[in-house]
Amino acid sequence: MKSLPRILMALAALCLLALFVFPMWKIVLYAPQYPDGVEMHIWINKIGGTSPGTLQNVNILNHYVGMKMIEPDSIPELQYFQYVIMAMIALGLAAAWMNRSWGFLSWTILLLVLCVLGIYDFYLWEYDYGHNLSDTAPIKIPGASFQPPLIGRKDILNFVAVSLPHIAGYFVGLSLLLGAGAWWFTRKSSKHEKVVIRSGNGLAARSMLA
Repeated sequence: MKSLPRILMALAALCLLALFVFPMWKIVLYAPQYPDGVEMHIWINKIGGTSPGTLQNVNILNHYVGMKMIEPDSIPELQYFQYVIMAMIALGLAAAWMNRSWGFLSWTILLLVLCVLGIYDFYLWEYDYGHNLSDTAPIKIPGASFQPPLIGRKDILNFVAVSLPHIAGYFVGLSLLLGAGAWWFTRKSSKHEKVVIRSGNGLAARSMLA
């Protein structure tokens, strides 16, 4: 199916639209006083949670150990990253229209690089909030840090912090797979066409000699 790579590439680009509809990451804090957990959601352009007061509750908890308040308006990534994703969607659709293997591969590598940079930036953000503590905090524990895990589970005092991708994060992973699939099918189709051409040339040569 010659149009399959183009379809896969278009789907890969459109999967990124999920970032504007669903959260891409979540951090859940469990404690005896919060048995159901306080679940914070990180979106492409905002930070929220399962309820309107989630961010306020997280900031109150952070205050006790001296962590800075999480203020979405002061986080530059939340302001410009949405435009980066818009550009990636446009580039992905352009690659689908061109239907070239190098376009599929370039787009997929670029998205992968952006994902790696985004995760590293997230780690630095967590590190800053977990280590740069106020000297006037009500609770002081010398040498302690309160950095949440980048991914997975971590015990922090009487809390258990769990950090995992959310719905849109999985869509980004799917987008990478679709982009790689578009490139792979294009390469496979190209190799098949070369074999057919060579076979055809061989038959024509034998026909001429006969």
